[in-house]
Amino acid sequence: MNNIDLDSLIYLTILGAAVIGWFIAENRQGLGKIARMLVAWGLIFVGFVGAYGLWEDIEGELVPRQAVIADGSAISIPRSFDGHFHLTLQINDVPVDFLVDTGATDIVLTLKDAARIGLDPDELAFIGRARTANGDVRTAFATLDTVELGPFSHRNIPASVNEGEMPGSLLGMRYLSLFDRIEISGDQMTLEP
Repeated sequence: MNNIDLDSLIYLTILGAAVIGWFIAENRQGLGKIARMLVAWGLIFVGFVGAYGLWEDIEGELVPRQAVIADGSAISIPRSFDGHFHLTLQINDVPVDFLVDTGATDIVLTLKDAARIGLDPDELAFIGRARTANGDVRTAFATLDTVELGPFSHRNIPASVNEGEMPGSLLGMRYLSLFDRIEISGDQMTLEP
C-alpha cells in the first residue's frame, strides 16, 4: 500500500467516525429503535440474498418445466414464468434445455450445447447463414443421433449449430412437426404423436 492509499484510508476512517459519532449524538434516545430497524433490514437483505442464491434449486419445485401426461400418449408443457415454453430433451443421452420457438425452422444449438452433446465446434463447417433479430450469423449443419422427449424417441434428426451468441438453444418446427398434433391452449402446450 503506498502513501496516497494510506492517507486516503486514514481520512475516510476519520470522516466515517465523525459521521457515526454525529448520528449517535443526534439519535441517543432512539438508538434502540434504530438498532432494531437495522437488524430487520439486515435480515430482509440476507433473506433476498439467500432466495436469489437458492433460486435455481427451488425453481423446479415452484415452476414445473414439463410433465408427461399419465398415459404416456402426450407431453404437456406449462408456460413458464417468462411467458415462453421450455423443454428439456435428451440429445445423445445428454439433457439439453430448449426454448420452444415456433418461428424457428430448425433445432438450433448453441456452441456450448453442441460441445456438451459431443459435437466438436472446431470440426463443424460454418457455411450456412441464418437471419436473426441480431443480424446474420453463420451456422453449421449437424445430425443428432438420438433425440428423446419423455417416452418419445427420434433418430437422425437434422439440426443447426449457431456460431453467434445465443442465450440458449431453440427448438423449432422441424422437431415439433414430428408430432401429429401441437396445441396451445391457455398456459399449456400439448404435443401428441
